[in-house]
Amino acid sequence: MKISTDRILTTHVGSLPRPDDLLELLIQEDRGGDVDQDALHAKTADAIKAVVKEQVDNGVDVVCDGELGKMSYHIYAKHRLNGISNVEGSGVPGRKTPRDLQEFEGLDIEQLAGGGTNLMQATACVGPVSHDDLGPVTRDIENLKAAAEGAQPVDLFMNSVSPGCVSTYVPNQYYPSRDEYRDALVAAMKPEYDAIHQAGFVLQLDCPDLAGSRHTDYQDMSEEDFLADAEKSIEALNSATADIPPEAMRMHICWLNYPGPHTHDIPIVKLIDLLNKARPAGLLFEGANPRHEHEWEDWKSAKINDDKILIPGVVDSTSNYVEHPVLIAQRLCRYADIVGRERVLAGTDCGFGTYAGRKRVFPSVVLGKFRAMAEGARIATERLWG
Repeated sequence: MKISTDRILTTHVGSLPRPDDLLELLIQEDRGGDVDQDALHAKTADAIKAVVKEQVDNGVDVVCDGELGKMSYHIYAKHRLNGISNVEGSGVPGRKTPRDLQEFEGLDIEQLAGGGTNLMQATACVGPVSHDDLGPVTRDIENLKAAAEGAQPVDLFMNSVSPGCVSTYVPNQYYPSRDEYRDALVAAMKPEYDAIHQAGFVLQLDCPDLAGSRHTDYQDMSEEDFLADAEKSIEALNSATADIPPEAMRMHICWLNYPGPHTHDIPIVKLIDLLNKARPAGLLFEGANPRHEHEWEDWKSAKINDDKILIPGVVDSTSNYVEHPVLIAQRLCRYADIVGRERVLAGTDCGFGTYAGRKRVFPSVVLGKFRAMAEGARIATERLWG
């Protein structure tokens, strides 16, 4: 993983808006329809080539494929694993209304989030989970490599869903317990993780469950039980990535990507000790939105392992405000004062296309945010390197 040796590098969480013609094919595939696979693969490759160039042109140093070939950051696993299939309905089966939306009458999460979840076929674990096919991740790797040849970014990363995330957001309808389901996912997901690393990319593990499921799926748990379960998910992640060096990985946590009140989010101070136990060196987390920006003080007060690289969100992923570059620089300098300038990259709070079809932030504004982030990183570099 590239670090900020002489300037603050920029990156983002991963997902980006899909082109409309590609979205139509992804929806058909997600619902189990008869899709022209050659057309889908060709459109995906073209879209990835364009989106990689777009990231570089707008100031992003460490780029990815935008997850353009996936319907979402987690249910894509059904195309790569045995035992995960479509079930009746849409979205995440059985998901509870977030506690913050229960508190404020009349709020609708789908409307707040900007859509996308309603387009996604419900998916669940219905049989023994095991690895099935490396073909899809191999295509992803080839597409990103081809796109990078022309764009020449500083570094490349590729997203992959964590065992804990799958076991939370792809509900278990087969195993006797969540623990057994999650344990099976360790072996099932490991080939994908290893393939991404062996391709020379930074592996990003997406772990929104470590924070976001507290006020949604596991809102009825005690805090003690929730944190104990989160630690099991980190242990599963560590086991599945045992053959990959920590410095070749980063992980993302968030409190779910919607502009709601978030009045029941678990504070980051409760999670930092757990994040220290995770093998990935890079930590991507929310640092820009009004509910979590203040938590830089918690990072300042915490004991952070010397090998951790902080990648705070310095632009919000749910608002069409384009943050001022000076504000972005201020945010970056706060974290540089905590761990040192070499251990900070500029990032985003979450993805801008968490679910295909979600356009809470307009695609043109996403690029405006990237440009502002790059300018903010330049200002921070001047302040930190002189």
